[in-house]
Amino acid sequence: MNVKTIGIIGGGQLGRMLAMAAARLNFRTIILEPQADCPAAHVANAQIAAAYDDAAALAELAKRCDVVTYEFENVPVTAAEDLALQVTVYPPPKALEMAQDRLTEKSFINGCGIPTARFHAVDSQADLEKALADFGDQGVLKTRRLGYDGKGQRVYRSTADSAEGGYAALGSVPLILESFVSFEREISIIAARGSDGKVACYDPAENVHRNGILHTSTLPASISEETAAAAREAAEKILTALGYVGVIGIEFFVLADGSLIANEMAPRVHNSGHWTEAACVISQFEQHIRAVAGLPLGNPDRHSDCVMTNLIGDDILALPEWLRLDDTLVHLYGKTEARPGRKMGHVTQLLR
Repeated sequence: MNVKTIGIIGGGQLGRMLAMAAARLNFRTIILEPQADCPAAHVANAQIAAAYDDAAALAELAKRCDVVTYEFENVPVTAAEDLALQVTVYPPPKALEMAQDRLTEKSFINGCGIPTARFHAVDSQADLEKALADFGDQGVLKTRRLGYDGKGQRVYRSTADSAEGGYAALGSVPLILESFVSFEREISIIAARGSDGKVACYDPAENVHRNGILHTSTLPASISEETAAAAREAAEKILTALGYVGVIGIEFFVLADGSLIANEMAPRVHNSGHWTEAACVISQFEQHIRAVAGLPLGNPDRHSDCVMTNLIGDDILALPEWLRLDDTLVHLYGKTEARPGRKMGHVTQLLR
């Protein structure tokens, strides 16, 4: 593929880091993002300030770019499908379709032969009560669409957590009830697939969340090689089934026996892969750019153990302390206002 300009839908920190990686490989980038002063606009070559489903803006993006990708999974599927009629879009719109609806996503993952938590579709209060009864009055109720970082969820731990009004409390929209999983740790794997079908997987990271938001990713994860191999195998199955091109992040629960339960997938570069820019020669961001531009995938091997820590909200106030540490890469996202739950940057400490 003779690519000179890459379009990126979404102008947040992931789009920013993709644009930075693209520049290192001598590609131009154009951002489609309605917010004028978005993080990605600081480093991209140009921005089209319009809604993600604006037909005229999408047509302009297609005209000016050789390939288009995206930095988040809530791009309207119809917009991505229409865009794909005009220009190559990677990852394919089918990946968006699978990831945007938790019921569709889990059914797809199960269809790849990969286990998930048990689940029930919930389309009414009666559905919720029936599903809770099947799960022993326990489970996590989630919106099927648009929830992220702990948003759009309600937890039921026993009969003391009344189901009454639960369906309405989450907006009377399509929901899914997922059973609890008794797990020892959470991991994720960052994997990439090129247009030639070759797959490259980074080492699985062990993740810790706070208030539903990723706090740290640690390498190596405290798992066996068999568990790591199972994560790589699952990733390859998913990538192949989707005809995927680009980087994907897949989260898993690790059970006591080392087996895996898939939690969710993100068809994009992923927060739990930020460590790759400090501990690998080829970061997940460069890997994604390589994949969508038709270049050979890079070596995903890790040269150092590390811990990546997200800077959320007022965590940014500790920046001077982070900057004093040796072997620590600090990456800030160009956001001027620190709000609760807002990702302001991340730091990766190399462990010698």
